[in-house]
Amino acid sequence: MAHQNSNEPLADLTQLGQANGAGDKRALYLKLFSGEMFKGFQNNTIARDLVMKRTLKNGKSLQFIFTGRTTAEYHVPGQSILGNSDGAPPVAEKTITVDDLLISSAFVYELDETLAHYELRGEISKKIGYALAEKYDRKIFRSITKAARLASPITKSNFVEPGGTQVRVGTTTNASDAYSATNLVNAFYDAAAALDEKGVSSDGRVGVLNPRQYYELIQQVGENGLVNRDEQGTSRQKGNGIVEIAGIKIYKSMNIPFFSNYGTKFGSGSATNPGVTDPGNTGSFVGEALADERAGSSATKTVNTYGNSTEFANSCGLIFQKEAAGVVEAIGPQVQITSGDVSVIYQGDVILGRLAMGADSLNPAAAVELYAGTASAPSALS
Repeated sequence: MAHQNSNEPLADLTQLGQANGAGDKRALYLKLFSGEMFKGFQNNTIARDLVMKRTLKNGKSLQFIFTGRTTAEYHVPGQSILGNSDGAPPVAEKTITVDDLLISSAFVYELDETLAHYELRGEISKKIGYALAEKYDRKIFRSITKAARLASPITKSNFVEPGGTQVRVGTTTNASDAYSATNLVNAFYDAAAALDEKGVSSDGRVGVLNPRQYYELIQQVGENGLVNRDEQGTSRQKGNGIVEIAGIKIYKSMNIPFFSNYGTKFGSGSATNPGVTDPGNTGSFVGEALADERAGSSATKTVNTYGNSTEFANSCGLIFQKEAAGVVEAIGPQVQITSGDVSVIYQGDVILGRLAMGADSLNPAAAVELYAGTASAPSALS
């Protein structure tokens, strides 16, 4: 029955924040933050599902086994068959260690939350998810670049296994070649041929380009025959692996190493500057430089080596198969929030997103680095 007296307490008021209608009236509201953080993370990381991912428990590192090729030989009548005489296949290992804890946090003052005309925690949660996803992708893409510059981990005598591949975009020493659709198409076909020649599976091959490279490419979709023609219109604008060249799905990302920057770089044109004019007040964040992330460096908290800025001075794209790199997670994306006495003392909550992961190269043969602005391929990471 509806309440007739406005002073009568609303005993049957629905408490949307309570669990099963009892207890803390705000208990369920925290779940909104968790969901928003995970959504922000999942929507902004593309690399996580494009490489070998494993979950690590009760340890600091995870072992990946790499098996080389074996051979065929003729049977000698009367001779016992006890395995190939050359001891094939050779086996090697790659161990990936978890780096230090990644965190992103914010303090939400309770009064600000009360006065705000919008849902404050949901907005903060998405930004925390974005920050973790950005760092996650950057580590993986740097590890793939590292793989493209390495030899095979198989070093057994009399066995030759293929290493990484580096493909030059264009034929000049102008970094602007990296934005030429024709040059990019040719580089993709060269990369596909190299992966075929090295026996790398065609399953799970992808390419990741800077956004301006990607948009330059799709402008010629109808003319150069490089795209799956079943996908047209707005779907190809999204950069979610719609466009294909030689069976390689193409993604766009602001997190690939690009001429020592992330995502894009403007300038007057040189060996390490693609010469693209800044279209306007785009903001300084567009040209964010790569940080030094080398194992043992006092400036970082990494165990794995991800290189420094100068080592990516001519990098301009990646093509790889999922075996190129691996990532281990000791702590997946998680949310923590203060409560109780701490919230009372500070009249607010600290909201924390955290992640413990590490990435490194696995099978160099499955990695291809695109480079421009130089006649010689970039050297291995130090």
